[in-house]
This record gives sequence, structure tokens and C-alpha cells, in this order.
Amino acid sequence: MVNIPVLEQMNQILHILFIFLPFLWALGTLPPPDALFLWAMEQVLEFGLGGSSMSTHLRLLIMFIISTGTAVTSYFIPSTVGVVLFMTGLGFLLSLNLSEMVFGLKHSVTGHRVGTKSKALPNGLEKQFTWKEYLFYSIVLVLALLETGLLHHFADFSQISKNSPQAIVGYILMILFIILWILKEIQSVYIFGMFRNPIYPKHAQTVTLFLEKQTKLMKIGVVRRILINLVSPFAMIAFLSLDSSLQGLHSVSVSIGFTRAFRMVWQNTENALLETVIVSAVHLLISNTDIWWNRNLDTGIRLLLVGIMRDRLIQFISKLQFVVTVLLASWTEKKRRKSTTTLCVLNIVFSPFVLVFIVFSTLLSSPLLPLFTLPLFLVGFPRPIQSWPGVVGTTACVCADTVYYYQMVPSLNTALQSAVAAGSLGLLLPGSHYLGRFQDRLIWIMILECGYTYCCINIKGLELQETSCHTAEARRVDEVFEGAFEQEEYARACSINEHFGNVLTPCTVLPVKLYSDARNVLSGIIDSHDNLKEFKGDLVKVLVWILLQYCSRRSNMQENVHKTENKWKASLIILPPLNTSPQTESPEDTDSLNSENLDDWSDDVFGEEPTIKKGKEEKDQLKVLPGINLPIPGSVESQRVGKHSTGTVTENSLYQAVALGYPATDKGKQEAMAYIPLMEFSCSHSHLLSLPEEWISNCLPNSKVKEMSSLFPEDWYHFVLRQLECFHSEENASNVVEEIAKDRVLKDFYVHAVMTCYFSLFGVDNMIPSPGHILRVYSGIFPWSLALDWLTEKPELFQLALKAFRYTLKLMIDKASLGPIEDFKELTNCLEEYESDWYIGLVSDEKWKEAILQEKPYLFSLGYDPNMGVYTGRVLTLQELLIQVGKLNAEAVRGQWANLSWELLYATNDDEERYSIQAHPLLLRNLTVQAADPPLGYPIYSSKPLHIHLF
Repeated sequence: MVNIPVLEQMNQILHILFIFLPFLWALGTLPPPDALFLWAMEQVLEFGLGGSSMSTHLRLLIMFIISTGTAVTSYFIPSTVGVVLFMTGLGFLLSLNLSEMVFGLKHSVTGHRVGTKSKALPNGLEKQFTWKEYLFYSIVLVLALLETGLLHHFADFSQISKNSPQAIVGYILMILFIILWILKEIQSVYIFGMFRNPIYPKHAQTVTLFLEKQTKLMKIGVVRRILINLVSPFAMIAFLSLDSSLQGLHSVSVSIGFTRAFRMVWQNTENALLETVIVSAVHLLISNTDIWWNRNLDTGIRLLLVGIMRDRLIQFISKLQFVVTVLLASWTEKKRRKSTTTLCVLNIVFSPFVLVFIVFSTLLSSPLLPLFTLPLFLVGFPRPIQSWPGVVGTTACVCADTVYYYQMVPSLNTALQSAVAAGSLGLLLPGSHYLGRFQDRLIWIMILECGYTYCCINIKGLELQETSCHTAEARRVDEVFEGAFEQEEYARACSINEHFGNVLTPCTVLPVKLYSDARNVLSGIIDSHDNLKEFKGDLVKVLVWILLQYCSRRSNMQENVHKTENKWKASLIILPPLNTSPQTESPEDTDSLNSENLDDWSDDVFGEEPTIKKGKEEKDQLKVLPGINLPIPGSVESQRVGKHSTGTVTENSLYQAVALGYPATDKGKQEAMAYIPLMEFSCSHSHLLSLPEEWISNCLPNSKVKEMSSLFPEDWYHFVLRQLECFHSEENASNVVEEIAKDRVLKDFYVHAVMTCYFSLFGVDNMIPSPGHILRVYSGIFPWSLALDWLTEKPELFQLALKAFRYTLKLMIDKASLGPIEDFKELTNCLEEYESDWYIGLVSDEKWKEAILQEKPYLFSLGYDPNMGVYTGRVLTLQELLIQVGKLNAEAVRGQWANLSWELLYATNDDEERYSIQAHPLLLRNLTVQAADPPLGYPIYSSKPLHIHLF
């Protein structure tokens, strides 16, 4: 064996190859085993078996095994009709989204058994399959099988000629291809990416106006979808069924070629139509049967070869555009023109070698890697379409802004469904990348998988906190989209794309339901003395309204749980409620109104944030309030609250109250305590609005309560009572309301609770609040006061007081912007709107995120800009707005991602300011790096594979 020439030559070649293996590995040309395996499966599945690259590696493996089994099985079928029917049926079924169809069917059956329907399905399936879709697929399958079987059975398999049935079908396919190509091009804003489409709307400021102008395009899109989903597949099936090559049974070429052809008809109809038209045209033009193309190849293999050439030609053109763009980017960059000029000249001089690299990269279907994004090109290792290992959508750099993308994705998914069905995004291929833009949001869309009436995508959201590089490229993206979508009405009908050399080509705009972000400076409003003076009076009114609304809803909930007779007899309330025992305070708590506490609460908003001693506060919030048993009027014996568990309660102990906030006394001494008389509601319905027992306390001095009681608006209190809905079910609702309004005991309870909250919000001084005070309290940092500890022990009341304060601030801003409130009715409507349609709080709150996910119509937040020294208001408004979408050069994205992988993993260049991530308007380098999967990239949102139904 040593003397065999072939082995000796192979030995020499391998010796030379082994020497270069470390060098090839260092250059990133040798693929890792997993990437090579997945890449090989993708290539065989797509070009050998007619499938598509899949959204997950597991789906790819399963589909590869099934598709290979289909081709092998067709080889052993003894009947030609059986082979044709088998290939047609399996080709149609495998092109469907079978996994999601099975899951949807199982989910619907389970839902019917349980009797409930799930609101959302996993894996991003926003829309369940309906019985109409299953019926549609069944009818299409039956018709396809009937057409294939009948045509193949009765066809005359004579040599193809210009008058044969197959040639006539070929002419029909050519006409269909031309019509579909025209309909696809006019759906996008640019024809060939260069000339402005005269039919496309020139300018649309609102969604309604744009949809009105786009009506004609939508009708054209419906026609195009019918031609693609129904007419074209059946026409291509007719062409394949009439082919004489199917007569050759047990042929490997027939099994592989026609299995792929019958699958491609459904899997990728537009590409299959192009391939069929080319094969038909070549066959009609070349009538000589002695040519190798006609003699040695059957129609299935011809279609396979044309498909490979089509894909590689598109890749070659995209790679060539990418090379030219990198050269232009390096040449036009003024800062590095001197250092890159030499490389540009070398690329021009050695252009044949550059073309060899491009061709070799194209043949391998591997990315063309520009080292450090400089015009120095290498061939990257072959890898799957996804470019990154791992499952799509499992990693993202989640932050506070992620929720904005999470909210908009379902609506964006629906908008993409219409755009893809109409053809607005151009030819849809796995591995295509799109970029969407709205205000400060950048949406990266990648096509993972395509099939019959569906496609699978991944949506990524890029960071909102724009860096200088991010801002520079985002500005260029805005310029590209503005030049395409915001033209003046008098502009030329067919203008040229000014940004043709950019990797981004505008496609269309999508109406999406999302939040628009508006930020305003509140100077002149929040610091106005008159506004702040009105703020204090409005706060009392809002507190009254919120407490009454809360008690009204609370009573309704309690009545639904239990109803008791003569409940008003048990409505004896003690002001304040009985406490277990007088609490002794620590020495730290006795520093009631010392100067240090007040100094910590100065209005210096430029310094550090004021802080409340959290140790005691957090403990107090976690305390379980002791059970309070109220005495029943008329009873002789009652539960003792205090040291003794049971026994007779003396009159003295019943009237005893604990004065909180005063220095502790020795246990041996008896201090005279304030006696609060027992009071009983004068109205039998007052219990419906009674405050929780623990919310009534004598934590404030009587002098302070009497001083502020004059601020309580009785007329507003009576007005709000009449507006409550809890009395509408009563027979004499108006009389009941009047009786409750006359109940002075109930009113005194509300006066006490409202004034205690009011005192807690403004502290010891009843002065006009400063803007710094407003911001601190709005942020949940209350000033120290006698009532603060008492209030923090009641988290629910604390939150209600904070909500009232925030509502009052929003009311003050609205009054300053829109005008004063004229009457109580208008004020009530305003507060009801805040309650139902607004979330007013902080961006950092968890409830802020919950409100966005619940799609509250409006959100408001108060902030402070230390750089400008101004107070700011941020308003989010949920509405349907237009997102501009453009298509990226897929090879430019793959090439830059390949360089990112090589630079960080092979060259270990992790410099945060490295050249390859610096902004460039032509290449969009910084945005492309951001969109890579972590840990190399850093998108703040990445969706799981989303399946879009194009039914």
C-alpha cells in the first residue's frame, strides 16, 4: 500500500494541510464541530431536500431526519402515481408549521375539556389555529393530491415541445412570475432599492391618514397573496406532474430532485416559481437533446442546481455590496483616512484575489469577515443562519427599559403579519434582517424560518440610553427613513434613493400600538407660588375623594362576603381605638422635633437625597397589628384589651387612650390620660363608609387637629358622598346619602384621618411647600412628623396618602396647562380619569412596569434634571403610531458578527473603545454589535421565536 500513488499524494497534501491548520484556526476559518454539523444539516435540508432553516436546533434535527426519510422512502415506492402522490402530500405537510398546529390542536382540545381558554400561548404563539385554517389546509391538500394524481395518470409524457401541456403550463408560470414580481416591487417604498415608488404614500403624519393612502396597496397585497398561496403552487404542481422524468422509478436523482421540487412549491413558493420559470425557459430555448443539460439531468436535478446557483448568486451580490461599502466607509472616515488609504489601494490592486475570497466565501455560504471591520477580508468559518449558538431569545441584558419592547411586541407581530403577507418587506428568506425605528426605540427583526403561510421571527430591542456612537448611527437611520417616508407632496414622483450605498434600505411603515414618550420642563409650574398655594387646598380634597372611594369599594366587597342583621348597632367606634398598652419609646424616638431632623429635610435638592431612618420604619411596616375587639353597646361584659385576657372592662379602661409621641413615664406613676367619649353613628348606613378601625388614632395633639380641621372642605365632602355608587342599589338612595351626610361622627372620623395624612405629608410647618419638598414626597420620602411612625405602620393608608399627593401634583400641572377647574363635577371627572386611565408614580416603581404591561392609556412621572437644574415631567401615551422599517444587508450583518466573534474569542480584543464598534453611518457598526446575542452583544430585549401566520 505504500507504493500506491494516490495514497502518497494524499499523504503529501495532508502534511501540508496540517501545517496550516493552526494558522487557519487562528484566522477563524476552521469551524467548531457543532457549527459545522448544524451548517451541513441546514445546507442539505434547504438545497437537497427543499426545506428551510429552522428556528431552533432541535427543530432542525427533527426536520432533517423526517425530510431525509421522505426522500429515501420515495425511492422504494413501486408505482409512479404513488411516488407523485407521496411527494406531493409529504411536501405540503412538511412545509406547514406542524409543531405549532399540533400544539394548537392539543391546547384547544384541553381548553374545551376544562371549559376555559388560555389567554396566551407559550413560544410567542399569539394567535391560535382555528378550525377554518385546519379546514383550509385539508382542502388544499386534497385538491393538490387530486390534481397531481389525475394529471400524472392521464398525461401524455411525450418530449417537451412548444405545444406540449407542460410547455403551456410553463408559459403560465412565466406570466405569473412577472405579475408577482411587479406586485411585490410596488408594495415597497423603493423599487430595486433605488427608485422611489410613485404609488407609495409620500407623507403620512398619522396612522389614519397613512392607512387611507395605503388602501390601494393593501388590495394589491391581497391579490398577490392569493396568487402566491393558491394559484402558483397548483400551477407548479401541474408542471411537475406532467414531467416525463417521473417515469424513471428507483432513481436516486428522481427521488432527491422531485422530493425537493414538490416540497419547495409550498415551502418557498416565490423562489420555487423563479427556479421553475428558469428551467422551463431554458428547456424551451435549448431544443437540442444532445446537450448535457438535457441528456444527463432530469427536471428535479435541474431545479436543484438552479436553486443552488440562485442562492449563491444572491449571496455573491450581497457580499460584493458589503465589500464596496466597507471600502467606502474606510475611505470616507476622515479620522482614519491616512491609515486606511493603503488598505483601500491594496484592495483595488489585488482586486482579483479579493474576488477569489468573495467567491470562496459564497460557495461555502460562510460570512465574509472584515478584520476589525477594516478593508482586510478573510473567509469566516461556515455557520448556521442564526450565527450564534444556543436557543434564540433566551438571553438579553434586561433592564428597566425592557418593558417597553415587551409591551409593543404583540402589536408589532400583528403589523408584521399584514406587511409580510402583502410583500412590503420584499422577498422573505431565512437569515434576512430588518431594522425598525420609533422615537428612541430601535427594533431588530431577524427571519428564522419560512414555510407555507407562516414565518418565524426573532425581535430584539436595543438600548434606549443612547451613547455617542449609538446616537450618531440612530441619527443616520432617521435621515434614511425621513428621506423615504417624509417627502413633501410636491416632490418628484420617482426620485432616487440618496442613501443607496447604506446597508439599510427602507421598506415600509407599520402601524403599531405602543407608548409615545414626551418629556416636558415644569419650570414656571411646580415652582409657582400661586400653584403651590392651591396645591395644599387641592390635596385635602383629593384625600377626601380617595378615602371615600376606598371605603365605598371596601364596603361593597365586604357585603358580598357576609351580611349581618342590625349591623349599625355594632358600629360603636372609639376615637382613638383601644391599644393594648402604652408603648414606651426608645431614646432615639424621643427626638421629636430637634434641629437635626429638620435640617435633614431641607429643600437643597442639589445635595444628597434625604433619607428616613429605615431601621425602625421597615420593622414597623412588618408588624402585625394586634386584634382589636370593640365592645358591643348595651353589653355588660366585654373583652379586656390589655394585660388581662378576659374579664370585665371598667369604664375607666374603656375611655383610656394612649398618647403616642410623648416621653415615656415610669410604670409606677399614673398619668392622667385624655378621655375620648364613646360615639355612635347617627345613621344606620354609615357603616358602609366607615374607615378601618386601625386608621383612627390620637397620634396628634388636639390643638394641631383643631387647627387644621378648618381646612376640611365640608361641601366637597357632601358632594363626593352624593356621587358614590355604593348607594345606587338602595331604595331611597338620595335619602340615605342625606342621612350619612348629616352624620357628624362619620365626618369627624374622616376629618381626623385626612388631617393626619395631611400633617404627615407636609411635616410640622403648615407652610407653602417648596418644589424640593414636592419631589421628595412624590418619591415616597415623607418629612419627619409626629404622625409619620403611625402612618408607616399602616402600609395601605400610606399608599393612599402617597397616591393622593401624586394625583394632586398631576392636577396642579393640568390646571396650569389647561386652565382652572370650574366646579366640583369637573374635579370629580378629572380624578376619575386619573383613577381609570392613568398611572401616576415613579419610573423605578414595579407598578410602573405593571401599568405598561396592562397597557394603561397614560403614565406620568416627576423627575429632576441635575445638569440643567430643572424639574421635568414625563408622560407616556398609548396610541397606534407608525414604525419605520428597513431591510439590512444580510451579508453585512453576518460579516460584522463574524468579526465580532473572531475579535473577542480569537484575537481577545475586548477593548470597550475598539475601532470595530465605533459608529459609522454606512455600516451601522455599533447597532449591529448591539444586536448580537449576549455575551458578545447587549440587546435589552430578545423575544422567543414568534410564529407569524400569513393565512
